[in-house]
Amino acid sequence: MFHTAPPLPSAPGDGDGPAPPRLAGAGASAGGSPSPAAASAAAALLLRPALTRPISTGFREERDTFGPIRVPNDKLWGAQTQRSLQNFDIGGERERMPVPIIRAFGVLKKCAAKVNMDYGLDPTIGKAIMQAAQEVAEGQLDDHFPLVIWQTGSGTQSNMNANEVIANRAAEILGHKRGEKFVHPNDHVNRSQSSNDTFPTVMHIAAATEINSRFVPSLQQLHKSLHSKSVEFHDIIKIGRTHTQDATPLTLGQEFSGYSTQVKYGIDRIVCTLPRMYQLAQGGTAVGTGLNTKKGFDVKIAAAVAEETELPFVTAENKFEALAAHDAFVESSGAVNTISASLMKIANDIRLLGSGPRCGLGELILPENEPGSSIMPGKVNPTQCEALTMVCAQVMGNHVGVTVGGSNGHFELNVFKPMIAAGLLRSLRLLGDASVSFEKNCVKGIQANHKRISQLLHEKIGYDNAAAVAKKAHKEGTTLKEAALSLGVLTEPEFHELVVPEKMIGPSD
Repeated sequence: MFHTAPPLPSAPGDGDGPAPPRLAGAGASAGGSPSPAAASAAAALLLRPALTRPISTGFREERDTFGPIRVPNDKLWGAQTQRSLQNFDIGGERERMPVPIIRAFGVLKKCAAKVNMDYGLDPTIGKAIMQAAQEVAEGQLDDHFPLVIWQTGSGTQSNMNANEVIANRAAEILGHKRGEKFVHPNDHVNRSQSSNDTFPTVMHIAAATEINSRFVPSLQQLHKSLHSKSVEFHDIIKIGRTHTQDATPLTLGQEFSGYSTQVKYGIDRIVCTLPRMYQLAQGGTAVGTGLNTKKGFDVKIAAAVAEETELPFVTAENKFEALAAHDAFVESSGAVNTISASLMKIANDIRLLGSGPRCGLGELILPENEPGSSIMPGKVNPTQCEALTMVCAQVMGNHVGVTVGGSNGHFELNVFKPMIAAGLLRSLRLLGDASVSFEKNCVKGIQANHKRISQLLHEKIGYDNAAAVAKKAHKEGTTLKEAALSLGVLTEPEFHELVVPEKMIGPSD
């Protein structure tokens, strides 16, 4: 039976709290020493249980194989996490392990406890671990995961951070104190596991969850908006450009259909990487052999994770590959990199098509979201395009890091795991958020500048004539040259001077 415990109750300290306050009304003897009454009161105060002090004011002693170490009373982590904090003081809070990894640890440890109960784990302890792990998965204990990415390349410190937090929280749920190890971080929480298979497993859980829940929906939103614009602009004929020079006409809708199709193909690319991301390393333990696990553990835990996340996770076909390499991450990062290249092109095109308003191309009118200059009143800049292109550049850089990390799987273990995970997760979050921002604050509000488009087209053959030529060529399946000569819009020498004589609109026989 579980004891009813408030969230994160206080834990006893080791006597390192502040000095006791002076007691009001307690006099001193003539020699300056405390009176018997004052001494008695002070002694009583010092002997009070540490539990009565605020937990943030003291420390407790925790132990690992290196011996004792002091841990803040108000933190659930234990000795190995504390040592990592001291040994890897790199980058500060902004370099902490990504939150999706922490949440994935909660999912994994909950599922491990569930499966381990089938293999003999005490159900009382197992259920407490499941409850504590659920709190991790829900984000209730994020403050107890302070470690940075830059640690051991296997992610061992972060695995132990999860084990220690869940063990101490589970012990509290059962009415015990932090640091007592009534629930043991290794023997109970990490049972049948190794950092070498848990960290790659949470990498895959986190990435697959982010792709499905955030990244793909963000791209779908952008694709829908771009497609809507291609339909809206389907009959607006404009001058085309190749090599940044004037070319033959097309419609603004056709131009935007290219953008929407790029995003559609990007969605297809990232989704195609998911089958490899759904394969979990759990059960491989140290080098892929499954040492210290029971037969069937790997299949059961993959099924439990699939049930918990509602995603089709399975046990990895080959545990040696799953520990020694992270090709699935390099593959997914490559797809994201391709998408960033697409969005860079789209954002740059829209930025240039909206340049002006008087001296640029000015074919598009972009939404005005904020003042653009501190020195030029009335100036409005294409800020969403600029933000998106910066994000795309960062994603390209992240992919380089993921690629280098993926190539450094020496023998049976890749030791760039935290960096690889952080690189892809950052790219997914940044590009997903930027896509939504770009759609909401730019694409959705784009308008065609009919007057300017007509003016640019008229400089060559006139808007109405261009429309007539394009429609005739499309309808009859002829070349633009044949249509222009038939309508008498241009002479043959004029056509050769102004137009590249390819069939640009509609197929020919």
